[in-house]
Amino acid sequence: MTFIESITLMLALMYSVSLLYTGGKKLGAAAVTIIVISATLATLYWPLLLALILAVGIITGFHKVCPEAAQANQRPNILRVVCQHAMALSFFFVTIQYVIHTALLTAQISPNFLRPDVTDAFLPIAAAIELKAIVSLGFWDQTHPAGAVMLFTVLITGIICKRAFCGWICPLGLVGEYIYNWRLKFIKKSYLAPVWLDWSLRMIKYLLLAFFAFISLGMHPANIPYYLNGNYHKIADIKTAWLFVAPGTITLVVLGIMLFMAAWRKRAFCRYFCPYGALLGLVSFVSIFKIRREKSHCLNERGGMNCDKCTRACPSNIIIHTAIQVHTDECQACMRCISACPKKEALGFKTHNGWHLSSKQLMAVIFIIMFGIPLLAFAGGFWHSQTSNEIRIQLIQMMDYISY
Repeated sequence: MTFIESITLMLALMYSVSLLYTGGKKLGAAAVTIIVISATLATLYWPLLLALILAVGIITGFHKVCPEAAQANQRPNILRVVCQHAMALSFFFVTIQYVIHTALLTAQISPNFLRPDVTDAFLPIAAAIELKAIVSLGFWDQTHPAGAVMLFTVLITGIICKRAFCGWICPLGLVGEYIYNWRLKFIKKSYLAPVWLDWSLRMIKYLLLAFFAFISLGMHPANIPYYLNGNYHKIADIKTAWLFVAPGTITLVVLGIMLFMAAWRKRAFCRYFCPYGALLGLVSFVSIFKIRREKSHCLNERGGMNCDKCTRACPSNIIIHTAIQVHTDECQACMRCISACPKKEALGFKTHNGWHLSSKQLMAVIFIIMFGIPLLAFAGGFWHSQTSNEIRIQLIQMMDYISY
């Protein structure tokens, strides 16, 4: 685990502990603290221990300098935006380190710093095959183990708190929003597709998900070890990266279409193309937390009043102001609707029996899941790739001849 991964992980977990403690969940804060310290000591990995010490110092100083911000008492929209940008910044540093590491390998130089394993999260097909190998064969892949860990982690976020990963973590959604807002500076009108076209376009991400599932889950168990031990799998991340380093005509056309769609409609990539979004959308149906409306407090139910601020605030155009609870797979738990509601008792992200998650509690839950599971995986020896730099250098030289 690189130091960038370590410090990001520890900052997120220590901030989650801080949110739990200041929110009155002292038992939960103590439990998370014990788990983090125990897992860190179990690794005997000094960069992780140093990152923990630095994270505690940074969060403590943050509380003294900006106590209100440290306690996350801002409105949901502000918290979400800060969270998205913090995660995007982390991904940016990880990407820079990965690019430099790969460039050195391409130049046949063995880097003296680690490759960030979290980049394996961008290998969803390989990750699904790895999970199938674990479940069906008890075979734990050592080439890209972080891919399986991150796929499992994202699935857990969907089961617990719907598509909050899409709304709070994923940097692609943030990039899409910037592209959309940039377009509005020149063409201010919003253009929504007709219902029939919108529904058809939404099916694209499910078709992509079905295609990836067919490739990964359709592989016969007997062939899985052969694939996971093969040369293609060992440099699958570099083969994927090369699609963007030296893009072909098809890649450029697809990227052009996605950029156009992102400028045309807010979060178009999430809505129409992202197979991860499709997977989380399906998983989110079993989540106990949903956006729920209390009719007794809603202004829309009072005589003579017609409030639809929640619906107008939703980036997915979900009809909220007349719903009792939001079931749709497009809800990203972004809480824009809750932030827009003039009666705060009317809308909430909660369970059927009334267990409520505020925006700062949701952020803490996401951080604990997203960074706690990788920490435990690293402590258990299932995170770092065992493929050496020397093997990667050799395979890169004949990468054009290595196929799936």
